[in-house]
Amino acid sequence: MTAEAWSPVLLGLRLRGRRVVAVGGGAVTARRVTDLLAEGALVEVVAPELCPGLAALAEAGQIRWTARRYAGSADLEGAWLVHTATGHPTTDDLVAADAERIRTFCVTAGDGSRGSAQVPARGEVPTPTGTVRVAVHAGGDPRRAAAVRNELVDQLTSGVIDLRDHRPRGGWVALVGAGPGAEQLLTRRASTLLAAADVVVTDRLVPQAMLARLPGSTRVIDVGKRPQHHPVPQEEINQIIVEEALRGHGVVRLKGGDPYVLGRGGEERAACEAADVPVEVVPGITSAVSVPAAAGIPVTHRGLARGFTVVTGHEELPGLPTGTDHTLVVLMGVAGLRETAARLVAAGRPADCPVGIVENGWTPQQRTTLGTLADIADRAERVGVASPAVVVVGDVVTLAHGWGAEVSVVAPAAPSVAVA
Repeated sequence: MTAEAWSPVLLGLRLRGRRVVAVGGGAVTARRVTDLLAEGALVEVVAPELCPGLAALAEAGQIRWTARRYAGSADLEGAWLVHTATGHPTTDDLVAADAERIRTFCVTAGDGSRGSAQVPARGEVPTPTGTVRVAVHAGGDPRRAAAVRNELVDQLTSGVIDLRDHRPRGGWVALVGAGPGAEQLLTRRASTLLAAADVVVTDRLVPQAMLARLPGSTRVIDVGKRPQHHPVPQEEINQIIVEEALRGHGVVRLKGGDPYVLGRGGEERAACEAADVPVEVVPGITSAVSVPAAAGIPVTHRGLARGFTVVTGHEELPGLPTGTDHTLVVLMGVAGLRETAARLVAAGRPADCPVGIVENGWTPQQRTTLGTLADIADRAERVGVASPAVVVVGDVVTLAHGWGAEVSVVAPAAPSVAVA
């Protein structure tokens, strides 16, 4: 049988409780046996020796081991499926021929075209209501099949495809970090959950393009907070996500950055647990670290800073380290910037300590304003700095793109730098 003759019919085999024979004791057999055991098959391995993985399975009683070379069709008696991977083409051909004679499907790992069955390139996409499995055949070309499989899995985890299982299974909540603003920085798990959600409870820092590509039937509830304006109190947000889940809906609470970095995700998780609602936390790339990085500012750097602190710019400031070699990242700090700078100087930070403000990180509107504690408030007012923005204080700011420049660099399609 040649590779060109293959026109496979994709079937799912129910192997639980059924005999499968694997000929050969190497790593290829070990990988396949692991999959077969996961499906509940009763596996016998025929081989004079076993690789460590198979030996461990035999010792644990999970497989039966016939410790000799393949002896003929009697070894295959009663098998629903045969897999051969001996590394010897002559032996593999003999196993395939014997399986053909007794009308048992056979996979030949060394050359898939020589058997009567092939194993597709497979992938799995976990969803809150079960696992979606992908299987790809590509005319006997395993590399091409694997490449197509990878593309399909990427698409399924992108959030574009509706992965919801509409059978009633009870509600759930996922507290999902949307990252700093660039849609490409959303995690695969986050994309999968978005595609599976019935309801998305979102804030204002979530990329709008991400919401626009949700399935049309997904309901979006905007509870976004703005500086000095909280139209939906946190207690009410907690109540919304719990009530939606108790109605049997899959709920994604989508938050900018990471839900556990000054995002009150812990409170939302506690509210779900108190109501016995299944809840999952999906980390996001926190803006506290990634937004400074987008402007060329690492929060730690050998010789400049060995640690950093993230605060919101309020009562925490007086007790923080005062050395410029300890980086301070201030979130939601634009409105109180002048007071924050003054309090840091009063607490012991030098007035000439470098400061950077990065607005709209990871978007085409990103802009960086650079200065010191002594003048950053005036510079910010001069160029009209507005939230969302991340303020970075410390020596690492001197590594920012544009530090030391004497003019403003304006590039609408890329991050810009505003200096004195």
